[in-house]
Amino acid sequence: MASSTGTVNAANRLDRLPISKVHTAVLVALAFAYFFELGDLNTFAYAAPVLISAWGLQVSTIGFITSASFLGMFLGAAIGGWVADSIGRRRSLIVMIAWFSLFSLLNALAWDPVSLGVFRFLTGVGLSAMTIIANTYISEFFPPTSRGRYQGWAMTFGLLGIPATAWVARLIIPLAPWAWRLVFVWGGLGAIFLILALRLEESPRWLEKHGLLDRAEASLQRLEGETERQRGPLPAAAAEGKEVVVSRVPLGELFQGVYLSRTVVLLLAWIFQTLGFYGFVSWVPTLLVAHGFSVVSSLTYSSIIALGAPVGALIASQISERFDRKWLIVIVSLATVVFGLAYGLTFQPSLIVVAGFLVTLSIQCFAPLLYAYTPELYPTEARALGTGITYGVGRLANIVGPLIVSSLYASAGYTSVFVYVAATWLGVALVVGIWGPLTRFRPLHKLSQTQVGV
Repeated sequence: MASSTGTVNAANRLDRLPISKVHTAVLVALAFAYFFELGDLNTFAYAAPVLISAWGLQVSTIGFITSASFLGMFLGAAIGGWVADSIGRRRSLIVMIAWFSLFSLLNALAWDPVSLGVFRFLTGVGLSAMTIIANTYISEFFPPTSRGRYQGWAMTFGLLGIPATAWVARLIIPLAPWAWRLVFVWGGLGAIFLILALRLEESPRWLEKHGLLDRAEASLQRLEGETERQRGPLPAAAAEGKEVVVSRVPLGELFQGVYLSRTVVLLLAWIFQTLGFYGFVSWVPTLLVAHGFSVVSSLTYSSIIALGAPVGALIASQISERFDRKWLIVIVSLATVVFGLAYGLTFQPSLIVVAGFLVTLSIQCFAPLLYAYTPELYPTEARALGTGITYGVGRLANIVGPLIVSSLYASAGYTSVFVYVAATWLGVALVVGIWGPLTRFRPLHKLSQTQVGV
């Protein structure tokens, strides 16, 4: 029941729940959302090689359209974090998935590079916002001993959207000169998630922080009752400690006190990660064509390479709770450096596929780790905002990422692009390894009070 101090002890009551069908329902719903979010994120990469010939585009124009998408992602991450902290996790998740699905469909109606750039910008807003909100929801809903593992499971299924989109593109695009439009229709099918979202509970942690104690208590009782029916009597929740109840913190506080160093670490990690991730993923089909492979061969190789994505996330789900996420992030980043250089230095089709598969595996093993790590470093009242700002600035940095790639390719050739990609991942390893905090098995409400590096 709600206490006289204005809390319902949501953190401890949620953290002591064993994994049950309640958690499985959340996992399925969010995994489905990730599937189409991640698939939609890559639709333009597979349509770009065709547009170069169909619309007579230069590689630099492809870079500008990609940059527009990332500007949208920055705004979406910042707006999504603010909306989620303001109106709740569940409601904002529904709004943003409807948004990105609508504008993905409108991509299919683009009539020139400008209209496509505008639609990619607006799609990026919804994609990024959805990611921030979903990551925040998982971190708040699952207990500390399993939140990383279930983030990995959600991403494993979600990342199937990348090879699925690759193969949809491989099968559809060669059918007709206009068939690239159908790839964007595929991305818009994420709207189906809205049916699953009706089963989600609002985050009791968010309700409590906003003083909605009756709703928080009702939600907790439903969750506890359903869990008891499946798993038997629950252990008593730990007593709540003294806590200052604040519904929201100002943006400026993320750059003060204990949160300053956390925010700086995450900003740098997300900037380097985004430049490295999309420097590889978004450009593989286009660079293969520019390097002399046919469009069909490029899409075939890209489709095989994309199969490494769910394998990487599956590995993340198995190792996320075995070691501290800080050190896993460092190790996987260094592996990406090695595989990225191997990819850029080989020109045999079989070796390109193997090295590309390993790069994709490692960067998608990394993604669930950083997705779980970021919201752990902020309190409930700033979790979505902090996650959104750091994630969003990373996306903003990638406005120049496509321009860097196209410039490097034009001036120094194919291999230089992958030296650049390796350097960005080395940056992630150094920043997190030197300054990142430890988070393994620590409750969210205690992590928000500890110092960085402990």
